[in-house]
Formats: sequence, structure tokens, C-alpha cells
Amino acid sequence: MPIEEYDNLYKRFNPTRFNADEWAKTAKEAGMKYMVITTKHHDGFCIFNTKQTDYNIMNSPFHRDPVKELSEACRKQGIAFGTYYSVCDWHHPDFPRGSPGGKTRKPNPNLDRYEQYLRSQVQELIQNCGPLLTLWFDVPQEFDAARGQGVVDFVRSLQPDILINNRTGAPGDFDTPEQRIGKFQIDRPWETCMTICRQWAWKPDDAMKSLKQCLDVLINCAGGDGNLLFNVGPMPTGEIEPRQVARLKEMGDWLRQYGESIYGTRGGPVPPQSWGCTTWKGNTIYVHILDWPTDTLRLPAMGKKIVSSSVLSGGKAEVRQTDDGIEISVAPADRKEIDTVVALVLDGPAAEAAVQPSASVAMGKSAAAANVFQKDVAGYGPDKAFDGNPETRWATDGGTHAAWLEVDLGAPVTVNRAMIREAFAGRAKEFELQAKRDGQWQTFARGTEIGEDRLLTFGPITAQVIRLNILNATEGPTISEFQLFAAKK
Repeated sequence: MPIEEYDNLYKRFNPTRFNADEWAKTAKEAGMKYMVITTKHHDGFCIFNTKQTDYNIMNSPFHRDPVKELSEACRKQGIAFGTYYSVCDWHHPDFPRGSPGGKTRKPNPNLDRYEQYLRSQVQELIQNCGPLLTLWFDVPQEFDAARGQGVVDFVRSLQPDILINNRTGAPGDFDTPEQRIGKFQIDRPWETCMTICRQWAWKPDDAMKSLKQCLDVLINCAGGDGNLLFNVGPMPTGEIEPRQVARLKEMGDWLRQYGESIYGTRGGPVPPQSWGCTTWKGNTIYVHILDWPTDTLRLPAMGKKIVSSSVLSGGKAEVRQTDDGIEISVAPADRKEIDTVVALVLDGPAAEAAVQPSASVAMGKSAAAANVFQKDVAGYGPDKAFDGNPETRWATDGGTHAAWLEVDLGAPVTVNRAMIREAFAGRAKEFELQAKRDGQWQTFARGTEIGEDRLLTFGPITAQVIRLNILNATEGPTISEFQLFAAKK
């Protein structure tokens, strides 16, 4: 579309069915605690009443300020309110870049003057719609860290308690992983921004996430110690698409049942894994089992004693705690398709229930492997299977159908148990465990599929070097954990 035609579309923009109270009501029913509205995107058009430019919604047929209306509607519903604001502006003559896609250069830009424009608009948003929970900036492009920090400092001078993200060019208060769940991170706040469908803007018949997909994202964000900013794009009428409203209400129904395991919790102490994640609050750890790996879920040892357990969704959990870890079983009839939430009450604060170092005698020992993915030893070397971190893994090249992984324990050790965790369950179809004796490999255990958390017990075997030999795999084997446990005397 020609730029001139696009830039004049606002003269036909008239979302007559927009109702701020309905939006806020939907957010409330979805269990949301805050809302962030896009006030200006990269094309520079403003959907709020600004005195800084005529390129705004007040000069459209709609001639209303939806940002102001939403701020008032959210307050009535007890929902915190924030605003998104694009740092870049491809329409403004003083911003150095222009359409299409910010790839062209303008003839006479003035970045200092543009920054003053930005500051004036931010001041309008805070004064007319604030106090705000957050100012959510985006795509700084020409703004470096110093200029970005200047904007942050200016915003704080207007509202000291406001939260500012990391997209002014400066670090800000929190990170913003986009269209993916953030990594487990407890030392700095983060918020995943993700769409309910494929695109940020509304599109007819866009593929929408299932309820399980939506809740998997929400739960894993909480388990990673982050928040979720879940995007819905309104239709041209100003309404939120009915099927998206229905999905949001389904999420709210789930939160009304199990919200105690999400709201006000912190992530951990066990980092999110393929089966799910954990959250905690007070003396309670909530184990969110999204996909059962086997009939028994195994967790690492923790620094507190479990005094009671319950299944929030009904039924009973069998919980066994030893020095080696925690085992949780729930009858198949009591497992939930979306999330089986098991609450573990501890004998002290869950904040002190740090995951204990693995009792594996292979932890941190010298390792070797037949193959490493793209020879990237730093990223996927054999040591990653012995570091006690389920988020790292030893990986092999694509197309590999057999490979071995071995560990040197440093001295002969008698072991009688092993735990193997496949990063992508189902690849390994046949394997064996071998011990090196007098320069020869002797097989002492065999199995078919490894899957997740495969626990093997065998007669005591004394050896210094032990090998996992994968004999048959459908695709490149990749192991996140290979643990060996000493036989108790």
C-alpha cells in the first residue's frame, strides 16, 4: 500500500462498537490484574487525545479518546492500567527513520526535537490517564542507552513508582521476552508478551491457541518467576472477537479454581521442565504437572521437610520424600488434562526450600561423547548431562542414530541406580549401560525407550568409567541429565 494512502486511513477509522467497560469486564472475568493498551505504534498514529500532533484519533470520525475511557473503566473494575508507546515513529518528520518498516532515512531528522515530542506525549498519558502501572516502550531504534535512560529518568520525575520496561534503549525495570516464555530468572523481573492468536493485530480466522496452550503459557510464566502480558487484537468495530472473549473467560474460570497457585507466588524452587513447573507462596510449593512423564513424577531433593500434601483439583497424591529427592504419584483418574496441581506444605518457608545439589556421583565429573551437535562443546558438550541443570543438555548432530555418552568418576565407585532424562522424549529406542573393566566395556543394564526421568535399578556395579550407549535412535540423541547413585552401605 502506498505510504500516503496508509497515512490517511485514519480519516475512515471509526470503531463505533468500542466499549471500554466491556473490555475491562472481559479482563476482569479473565482473571487479569492489569491491562496495557497500545497508544501509539511504529506508524505514529495516536489513539489518545494528544496536543502534540493532529495525527490522532480525535481527528478521525470516531472522535473519542479510548485510552482515557479505558483507564477509567479499569479503575472501576480494580484493574491496574498501563500504556504501550512506540519509541520509534516512522511518521514523525524528526524521527530519522520512515516507512516502509523503518528502513528508509528521512532528509532532515532532528532526534533531540523528536525526543521532546516523545516526552510531551508521555507526560500527557501520565497526567490524563494516570497514575499508570507501567509505561511499556518498544523498538528504540535510534535511541542509545544514554538517551533511553534520560527518558526513564524523565518518566520517574513525573511518577516515581511507575514500572518501565527494557525497551527505551536503557535496561529499565523488567525484561520482555516476546512470543516465547521467559527463562527461569529470579534475580530480575520479566514479563512474556505473547499473542492469543498468531498475530498481534486482529485478522479474520487467525489460528487461536487452545485453552491448554493458553494456560500452559500462563502457568510456565509463573513457574519461571515471570508475568504474562497476553495480547488480544480488537476487530475494526472496536470489539474484541467473541471467540477470544470466550477463551479469556475460560482462563478466568480456571484461575478462579486454582488461582492460589498462581497469584502472589514466586517461581521455583524447581525450574520449569518439560512436565511442568513449580510455584511457591508462604510454606507451600505448588507442583504444576502439565504433562505426566511417567506414573511417578520425580523432583530433586529440597532443603525442607514436607508435612502434608493435597491435590487442588481433587483426589489424593502419594508423596515420598528421601535424601535423594521427592516422588509424586496421582491416580490416573485424578489427573487433569490441563494441570494437576499438587500442593506440598513444608515445615518452614518455601523460600528456604532451595533445590539441593544432586546426590549423583557423576555430578561435575569429566565426560566424553561420540558426537556433539555441530561440534558446539560449549553449548551442547557431554558435561551438560552431568551438571545437575535440566535446562542444559548434551546433543548430537541431526541424523545421528547411535551414540555414546560416558563419565569418568575419578575413582572406582559402587552404584546401583541411574536416572536418565531425555531432552526430547521418544528419540532413543534402545540403550545399554556399560562399565569399563580392564579396558573392555561390560554391559550391566539394558532398556528400550528412555523418555523422561527413566529410573533404573541394578545389582551393585563398581567402576570408574560408566557409559550410556544409545544403540538405536529415531533422531539425534539428546540427554539433559544422566545421574548415577552410590549403593548405600
